[in-house]
Amino acid sequence: MTKKPTLANVANQAGVSIATASQVLRGTGRISETTRNSVKAAAKKLNYVPDARAASMRSGANHEIGLSIHKIANRFNAEIISGASDLLEDEGYLLSVLDARDDVVRQRKQLEAFIRSSRGGLIWVPAADTPESTFDLLSTHGLPSVTFLRRPEFGELDHVGIENAAATFTATNHLLDLGHSKIAYLGGEANVDVRSERIDGCRKALNARGIDDIHIVDCQDSRSAGIEAMHDLMKQHPDVTAVVCNGDMVAIGASLAIGQVGMRPGREISVVGFDDTPDAKYATYPLTTLAVSPYELGRKLARVLLERMREPDMPTSTTLVPAKLVERETTGAPVSK
Repeated sequence: MTKKPTLANVANQAGVSIATASQVLRGTGRISETTRNSVKAAAKKLNYVPDARAASMRSGANHEIGLSIHKIANRFNAEIISGASDLLEDEGYLLSVLDARDDVVRQRKQLEAFIRSSRGGLIWVPAADTPESTFDLLSTHGLPSVTFLRRPEFGELDHVGIENAAATFTATNHLLDLGHSKIAYLGGEANVDVRSERIDGCRKALNARGIDDIHIVDCQDSRSAGIEAMHDLMKQHPDVTAVVCNGDMVAIGASLAIGQVGMRPGREISVVGFDDTPDAKYATYPLTTLAVSPYELGRKLARVLLERMREPDMPTSTTLVPAKLVERETTGAPVSK
């Protein structure tokens, strides 16, 4: 096995001192352009990569950030990760991503791993029923942290989320204005705060029009689960003419299920999604949805974390991002089935 190159190897190759080579690679010092080019060429030839952890120990700063999220493969989450990663990279940081799968034990292990590896900060979605001891862990080690989507139940942490209830209130009113009165909520799992907030928004809009009844259907936030859940809903409640969905993947699945029984989304049954992921616009049935711009949300998360890292004593903040209704082909006035 070839021995990995050291800073001393680079300095020797370039014919300079170790101190000079170090200054060049850190971008500091008053070094001639010729010497800088020589050191950089030597580093490239030797495939030299600086030891970031050693550098962080010397400087007291760590340029690696941890992110713990649920279901990395989810398109919304993938856009969040992309936005956060791009902004952090522009600022000289690298992002490490782990999937907690909404499991408090798995999440705890991941946070401990981030602490052991001295990450400079943490972006995370608290798993359902995250205990106070997990928040105490972060506080004990002084790890700058920002939660998103789910509000922290304990401690004082910066938080970035979505105006969930206001968004589904708007979506439900859109359906009511079109003439729908038999409306269901489809997707997500019970006891998840984000989903509860969205259902509350639906209920508030219905109650304001004198409607007390709403069918709520649990399912995973995936296309396949949406197909299955929508088929069940149509069999059990054939009078439903519109559904508000917990996410775009569920809504796309619901739209496909409606098409599979010879109806068309936006005609016999209207469908509204949530997130406006790239799939929404180009789906088989272009989806009416609530646009959040997850990529920009990811960038916002990264900004909030960097501000916390740079100003650790500033007051904590809560930022709620609004969602905008984007009308496409899956909503329309109800017609007889």
